[in-house]
Amino acid sequence: MSEAQTVHLTYEDGARAVELARESVESYVLHGQREQPGSMRDAFYARTGAFVRIQSTRGRGRLRGCAGAYRGKNQLGHAIVDAAIQAASGDSCGSEIEQPELPNLNISVCIVCNHVLTNDPVADIELGTHGVAVDKDGKHGWLYPTIPVENGWNEEQFLTHACRKAGLSPLAWQDEDAMVTLFEGQVFRERADGGSVEEL
Repeated sequence: MSEAQTVHLTYEDGARAVELARESVESYVLHGQREQPGSMRDAFYARTGAFVRIQSTRGRGRLRGCAGAYRGKNQLGHAIVDAAIQAASGDSCGSEIEQPELPNLNISVCIVCNHVLTNDPVADIELGTHGVAVDKDGKHGWLYPTIPVENGWNEEQFLTHACRKAGLSPLAWQDEDAMVTLFEGQVFRERADGGSVEEL
């Protein structure tokens, strides 16, 4: 396994990350504009990856958008804004988020603390700790660290779903030319009751 950088956010940083993602989604949906991070917290100057996940609070809570990257060249504040806009766009889950949906969305942010390339993903994955990204033949798919716990998946199922998200065959992660990256991240999300942000 090869190591990467380490970043850690306080609860206050995480709460601001979610707030920034929400502001970015609303600015994009309502005005078609890119939100600027403004005066950023110190942690937001770190160059690391970030993901934004948007779920509907209606019905079964279907996924409305997800976007981001585990590697980040931009400062974290800008990475959050970019991921939020991409998640809200039609490029993410097939249909752009529209204004009437805004009050019925739950937004979460995953800040990548570090990432490692693995040759033995089944042995190396810690469910609930690691997110996973699969790269093969120019295709790329990733899943949040919290996803397998939410769905009751084992390691193989987690990898299989990441491959499917990438548009690859379910067992592509076993191929010699497949790159499997595990990323650890802090996940912060809006509480379902509309209260404050929680860290998962």
